[in-house]
Formats: sequence, C-alpha cells, structure tokens
Amino acid sequence: MKTWKYLFGILALSALSIWLALFASQDRNLHLIACDVGQGDAILAIYQNIQVLTDGGLGSSVLTCLEKYMPFWDREIELVVLTHPQLDHYGGLIEVLQRYKVGTFLTNNIDPSTPSLEALRNAMGGSGARVVKPAVGTSLRAEMIYLDIVHPPDSYTSTNPNDLSIVSILRFGGFEALLTGDLSPKATQQILEKDLIKDVDYIKIPHHGSKNGLTLELLEASKPEIAVISVGRKNFYGHPHKEVLEMLESYGLRVLRTDELGDVEIVSDGKKWWLGK
Repeated sequence: MKTWKYLFGILALSALSIWLALFASQDRNLHLIACDVGQGDAILAIYQNIQVLTDGGLGSSVLTCLEKYMPFWDREIELVVLTHPQLDHYGGLIEVLQRYKVGTFLTNNIDPSTPSLEALRNAMGGSGARVVKPAVGTSLRAEMIYLDIVHPPDSYTSTNPNDLSIVSILRFGGFEALLTGDLSPKATQQILEKDLIKDVDYIKIPHHGSKNGLTLELLEASKPEIAVISVGRKNFYGHPHKEVLEMLESYGLRVLRTDELGDVEIVSDGKKWWLGK
C-alpha cells in the first residue's frame, strides 16, 4: 500500500509540474524585475523558462526574488552578470551560484582581496558556469533576450570600480532597457563620446540614485520613458539624492523605487510595456 501511495505521489507531482510548465509557456512576455534587495542591485529578466540576472544584492534577499518569480522546478539561470565587484552587487551571487545551475557568468576580472570575493571566486569555480569577460559590441543571447555590452572597453582603466561597471542594453523585440550598475559620470562621458546609447524604454538609475551617478547627458541620450531606482529603505548615503530626483522630475519621467514599492516589475510584449502586478 505504501508503494502505491509513493507512486501516486510521484505521478501527481509530475502531472502538476507538466501543467504548470504548460501554463507558463502561454506567457510570451518579458518580465523585468528590479528585486527588492535593500541597498543593492539585482535585476531579473524572465522570458518563459529563460532567466538573465544582473547583480545579486548584498545578502540572501535575491534568493527570495528568484523563488517568487521562477518556477520551483527551474533550477537554472542561463546568464548572470556581475556589473562590478562591490558587495552590494555580488554578495547574493555567492549563494545563487551554489543553489542554481548558471550557464554563463559575465564579469570583469575579480581580485580576491577580501574573504567575500574569495568566496565568490570559489563559487564561480565550483559552479561549472562558463565565465566570460565583457567586450564592448558583444551581444549575448538567451532565447529572445539579448544583452548588448556598451561598457567598459578593454583599454579603459580606473581605480574606481564604479567606473568599470558593466553597462548593457537588454533587448526584447522593440523593448530596450539600459542597465547601468554604478556607472559614474566619468564613465558615462566615455560611453556618450562613442555614441553607444540610443533611445531606450527603461533606465536603471546608476548607483542607487547617488549624486555621483546619473547625468542629464545620459538622460538626453537614452530618452527613457520609465526610471527605476534600486535602493534600500534605510541607507546611510542619502540615496536617492534630491538632485537626482529633481532631475528626473524635470525630465518628466515616471520614477519607480524599490524602497517604496518593493519589487518593481515591468512587463513587455516587445512592442509596449506596462507595470506588472
């Protein structure tokens, strides 16, 4: 009798998994979620059973976000991007690498100068992920999601890790999102001089709305329709800065903040976009 109950349980679970998979396959939209990870960044893009994760926040909050938006049977993330090796961007990726199968891990060189960076490098080495260094002009693809790299070029050097943030444009059909990491004004100028950014729909405001992040020139070049700020409810930096908020207001942008709304989800069918639930 116990054997039959065991087999019935397996069959029921299998049937449920198949039903959920079929249900999920009906959704052919892109879901772009700025995860509420406190004072940090974690941007999750989902198309059906394909995921692209940019940064992982400070601690384990990113796991909560993944569990909320990914099907429970899906334990693979096709592409993970670490914009730059600061703890509020890579801390959560250590556990992501340990708990999920990661196809490709995109990152600049990591100098294991701290125990946490050593832990990250060890997690990368033990994950089996293909580690790729970004190259400007490269376009990575995960099914219908494309990621175009616009910064930093190989020749670009700086002692400030924010200057070296990997900046990408995530594309899904005609929808485009500019993901900026902690991009600094100095690095922004370098990108704009090369005319690498055109009109986008969505901008992730650099450096959590820091005064040393967003510039008016970047807004004018990218012409976004919506701005998302990933920032902690309690932070000692005064993010987002009043000057940045005033700049966004004067530009007429709709601004969505994780400290006010929690997870910020934008959905697109590749032609238009709207707010998720």
